[in-house]
Parts: sequence; structure tokens; C-alpha cells
Amino acid sequence: MKILLIEDEKPAVKRLLGLIKDYFPTSEFITDLDTVKKTIQWLRSHENPDLMFCDIQLADGNSFEIFEQVSVKTPVIFTTAYDQYAIKAFKVNAVDYLLKPIDPEELQRAIDKFNQQKLNQNLDLSLIQQLITKEKSSFKNRFLVKFGEKIQSISIQEVAFFYSEERVTFLQTHEGKKYVLDSTLEQVESQIDPTLFFRINRKYLCSYSSISDIFTYSNSRLKIKLINCEDQDILISRDKTSAFKSWLDG
Repeated sequence: MKILLIEDEKPAVKRLLGLIKDYFPTSEFITDLDTVKKTIQWLRSHENPDLMFCDIQLADGNSFEIFEQVSVKTPVIFTTAYDQYAIKAFKVNAVDYLLKPIDPEELQRAIDKFNQQKLNQNLDLSLIQQLITKEKSSFKNRFLVKFGEKIQSISIQEVAFFYSEERVTFLQTHEGKKYVLDSTLEQVESQIDPTLFFRINRKYLCSYSSISDIFTYSNSRLKIKLINCEDQDILISRDKTSAFKSWLDG
């Protein structure tokens, strides 16, 4: 049995390998696939493995890009730090969906499902329905902010972008109004719909409608301008360029 571990963080690979080796003691493990590009190349030049463990957010993009470019019939157990990808995961042979840090009991249930699926080829539709219901209700629609002595609720549709400055997180509306948030940018990112907002670098999390211009930059990087933004030199991280283009094309 051949098992692929697609993960870009070495400690996570080591931990996952330690957790699953007891379940598959005679299996061959492929653990050096840490990017979308490498995985696509491997799958195109090898027979389909028996099982894949796949992190969703890789260094050079979103792992769903792999399944868009290569026909993969292998069962997949997805791993990620966020739960907003559940529906998309089940469109590509997903056996289960594990949130990091991985709970050994949850992992065992996922492996049990994989073994059962090999016997009867049935997918657990009840779990999928639960995830669909959860995903629809999991994203924030409003953010509570303070403005002087007033408390105001800002709709997600009013938000142009979020940004971090001197360890403070700000929300800026399409009208250019700024509000301080109590959350970190990482927390905000996990709370909002990833089809509407993209984390372009460590400082900015922007909506599609907030982008006024996109320019090519050196070394395959991109530079963008945001509406009503004082910062005129916003660069997209090199490791996010591919995922950003996919998001724009989504």
C-alpha cells in the first residue's frame, strides 16, 4: 500500500507520520511532497497511490489546484487549520476532513471510514450534510466595533479590507472608514468566507471589490492597489501569487 503525505511543514509531517504508521505498518510513505507543483509532477509520473493525506494550504497555493489539474481517483483525508474548506474538500474524493492539531481519535475514525469505504465504496453523506450546514453558518456576517463612545455593527459587505499595523488589527470600509478590532488578522481570516477575502500578505486581508489595480512586479511577484488605501506599495507574497491568481479566477 502506498500513502502520500502532502504537507509543507516538516513538524506536521513528522507528527502525522507518527500517528498513522501503526495503522499501516507495511505501507510505503511518500513524505517529500510539500508544494502543489511537486505533487502535480509526482501524480503525473506515478500510478495513483492508495490513500492521500493532504494539507489544504501549501506553500505555493491551495491544494485543490492539484485536483483541478490532475485526475485523481485516490481517497483523500484532508488536514487544515481552518474549517471553511469543508464543502470543496468533499468534491474531490474526500474520505474525511481533519482540523489541526489532529486529534488521534478523529484520525482513527477517518481511517476506519477509509477501510469501510474500500469494502463498500459508500461515502458518509450524513457527515457531508453536517459539514454543509456547519459551513453555511460558520462565517461571520458582521463585526462589532467601537467608534468613540458608540458601538456599531459593520456588515461584511461593507468591508473593503482588514489590515494589521503595529500589532493592531483594523477594519476599513469601502467608504474609507477605519475601525479597530479586538481580533488578530489570523483570527479574522479564519472567521470570514475565503471566496470573498484573500490574505495577500502578512499585513492585508482584502476583498475582491477593494482591488483597483494589479501590476506585475519583479521575480514573478504582483503589486496591487486598494481603493482608499494610503499604502501604495502593497506586494503579494511570492508564495501566495499562484493561489491569488486562482482566487481571482475562481
